[in-house]
Amino acid sequence: MRLNKFYILLLTGLSLFSCKEDDDTPQFEERDRAEQAIADDEAIREFLETHYYNYEEFENPPEDFDYTVRFDSIKDDNADKTAVIDSDKLMVKSVTRDDVEYNLYILRVREGEGVSPKIADSTLVSYQGELLNNSTFDNSTSPVWFDLTRLISGFSEGIVEFKGASGYTVNSDNTVTWNNDFGVGAIIIPSGLGYFSSPQEAIPSYSPLIFNVNLYRVNEADHDNDGIASYLEDLDGDGVVMNDDTDEDTRPNYVDSDDDGDGTPTRDEIIINEDGTVEFPDSNSNGTPDYLDPDTFQ
Repeated sequence: MRLNKFYILLLTGLSLFSCKEDDDTPQFEERDRAEQAIADDEAIREFLETHYYNYEEFENPPEDFDYTVRFDSIKDDNADKTAVIDSDKLMVKSVTRDDVEYNLYILRVREGEGVSPKIADSTLVSYQGELLNNSTFDNSTSPVWFDLTRLISGFSEGIVEFKGASGYTVNSDNTVTWNNDFGVGAIIIPSGLGYFSSPQEAIPSYSPLIFNVNLYRVNEADHDNDGIASYLEDLDGDGVVMNDDTDEDTRPNYVDSDDDGDGTPTRDEIIINEDGTVEFPDSNSNGTPDYLDPDTFQ
């Protein structure tokens, strides 16, 4: 009996000790997104007010110019440079995520002459990623294909404001020379449209990000090959295709070959014309196209 009583007391002591240890352990508390959006915007605007980009090189390109945006501080020998905030190439795009409105800053030095991507397309991009302190966390001087549905929303929302090149030449050594009219610029992203509280390699939590980008080519994506371009499967028009799931089967429509889950593939409930345009029949005239209506099937 005494042993049992001692055992109970020991367990109680351990429990209390554990609780005390837990109470002393600092708990992570994520910052409020709306408050962080304000702080990030202030930090970004300060950067834009105290930095310039190499606009003079774009105005008179040297022979070996790579058409890449570079930022530097306005001070000393550069004290007379025009701040990015005062550039007529700078635009501010409002983007709402998680009920918070963010300012996304886009320096569109050259829009481009080719095709403009939609929010779910694939893009061929060269880039350099930087923090506001000008430290580089990633870069690729060779163009890389990016599926915009797999990137941070700030990058995707920014790159759609550019266009690719109007064409290219394949050289005898199989390298590609792009027409010199591809999109060039920079995207300055608040942390809420980036990684927010999740630190990445060389990117601390709550870091605004800068991507200097060149956009060369765009491919319209149809991830599930159902005949409907992926960007058209953003049914609520919020710029996010991952949250549109008509049949609630955990597969968003853009990767679901049977969007309404009625057993008839989406491709069989639409009409694809010879010119590539798509029609959406509504057999029962209830305002919902067949491919989204589980009550209309074959």
